[in-house]
Amino acid sequence: MTVKLRVFHQLQVAHSALFRAADRRTRQAVGLTTSQFAVLFVLSQSDAQPISEIAKRLSMGKSSLTGLVDRMVERGLVARRASPSDGRVTNIHLEPSGVALLARGKEETKHFNRALLSPFNEDEQRVIQRFLTHLTEHADEIIDPETTRSGGENDPVNAA
Repeated sequence: MTVKLRVFHQLQVAHSALFRAADRRTRQAVGLTTSQFAVLFVLSQSDAQPISEIAKRLSMGKSSLTGLVDRMVERGLVARRASPSDGRVTNIHLEPSGVALLARGKEETKHFNRALLSPFNEDEQRVIQRFLTHLTEHADEIIDPETTRSGGENDPVNAA
């Protein structure tokens, strides 16, 4: 018997429910949204990045990230500073108060991960990891195989 899954729809519903719940929890426990926490996490891995790079790493639009960073600057979690190598570029820097909240947020994330995976044994967890990695690495070709096969609109052959 073949199980008929509506994976795309289920992923969308699960994503929305999970991030609504995570936002409520992180706002209550740490005073951050999950998006703010994600920015702090990215900066903790490599500080002093332009918004375009943070947006790319988080799969977010630059315009929505700009507003998010504005609010984080107002709270003193991050700061904007001109790049020392290119004055036209503004980098986002992690501030000490952001580091402190990041540490608390990481504890929340550990809780989320434990709770998400607790119903599954190690073999099932490996399959989940493989599935999520597959989605991350192959999203474009899964959703639009023709564009990725032909190189898409950024392909010099198709740019003419």
